[in-house]
Amino acid sequence: MKCTLVTGGSRGIGRAICVKLAAGGGNHILINYKDNETAALETLELVREKGCTGEILRFDVGNKVEVREVLGGWIEAHPEAFIEVLVNNAGITDDTLMVWMKDEQWDSVINASLNGFFYVTKLVLTNMLLKRYGRIVNMVSLSGLKGVPGQTNYAAAKGGVIAATRSLAHEIAKRGITVNAVAPGFIKTDMTQHIAEKDMKAHIPAGRFGEPEEVASAVAFLVSPEASYITAEVLGVNGGMFS
Repeated sequence: MKCTLVTGGSRGIGRAICVKLAAGGGNHILINYKDNETAALETLELVREKGCTGEILRFDVGNKVEVREVLGGWIEAHPEAFIEVLVNNAGITDDTLMVWMKDEQWDSVINASLNGFFYVTKLVLTNMLLKRYGRIVNMVSLSGLKGVPGQTNYAAAKGGVIAATRSLAHEIAKRGITVNAVAPGFIKTDMTQHIAEKDMKAHIPAGRFGEPEEVASAVAFLVSPEASYITAEVLGVNGGMFS
């Protein structure tokens, strides 16, 4: 049973990725979520509407014990399954200027994106190496590429994932596994609902915020056979804000 795991797959960009990959057919979709089971089940229903199978997995990617118990337990309970596609999408923001930033704001953001990438990827990677095939896509951010005031923690987390993406890609390319990153700019999701598009679009060459489905399409390409010679790359989906 070939599977695709999308962390943070219950809403926003994660949901769009689940639905887009389900539309491509084939793989069983594993939808990870942390708290919002209702949203995760809604995503699962959308996946099934595309004619694809799937299920939800509740664990906090930044908690290594939960990752080992839930994801590791699922892998052990399904020896016939192979997670051949991993999309590390889970992440949070907790913005403030660094001079006012609390330790827990730093720790929680780093845990969700950077540590979460490590905990989840390491578990999934073993089977990819054995099968000599895999597609890993890490969702990063414009913030991790150019820096954004008030997001020192988020920029550090995503910048770390970008560096890790390139290093891991070099380690495992000969095993037929690609590792890439997608860096969205301003996308219409819960994370940007507090930002006025009319005030920001003057700074975006495309003149608008992006749609989650546009990010999902980039991910779908990177996990496809057509992208087999693309690895260690960061693909920006930002309307031209940073290139």
